[in-house]
Amino acid sequence: MHKARELYDMALIKTVRGLTPKIGTNCYLAENATIIGDVEIGDDCSIWFNTVIRGDVNWVRIGNKVNIQDGAVLHTLYKKSTIVIGDSVSIGHNAVIHGAKIHNRVLVGIGAIILDHAEIGENSIIAAGALIRDSTIVEPNSIYAGVPARKIKEIDPEQSREMIDKIANNYLFYAGWYS
Repeated sequence: MHKARELYDMALIKTVRGLTPKIGTNCYLAENATIIGDVEIGDDCSIWFNTVIRGDVNWVRIGNKVNIQDGAVLHTLYKKSTIVIGDSVSIGHNAVIHGAKIHNRVLVGIGAIILDHAEIGENSIIAAGALIRDSTIVEPNSIYAGVPARKIKEIDPEQSREMIDKIANNYLFYAGWYS
């Protein structure tokens, strides 16, 4: 079913409504990560301790070189929202993504919340603890912070790409410690 199965033998991978998660190659899933239903995860991803990805009521698609850090929760609304996460995305500890679209090279800070139908532009940073409300469009190359979040700064695309790619690469490196 999955290549590199030994990297996630203990994670809870659960079929729901006849839908079984699909995991790419070279992925690390922590022993107590939970991945349920209609979820597709790309290559070179890491799903860390106590993370829950629920594709039970609608689907979740995760790109390549994505790290979803400890305690994060990803979920959707039944028949109303889905999750799409691009490549080289880092989702911080205890973040919540609920039915949103996140483009390539985004950093979602610790404890941030992104709600249904929000769209996060590429090369963006969502600050720790920020609340991105329903249907918010986050501009590419920007930093959003606060509750509710608002744009606080534009960032240079080259600098943001370099920093965000570095974090994604670091988590791919860390995952290697667990194989």
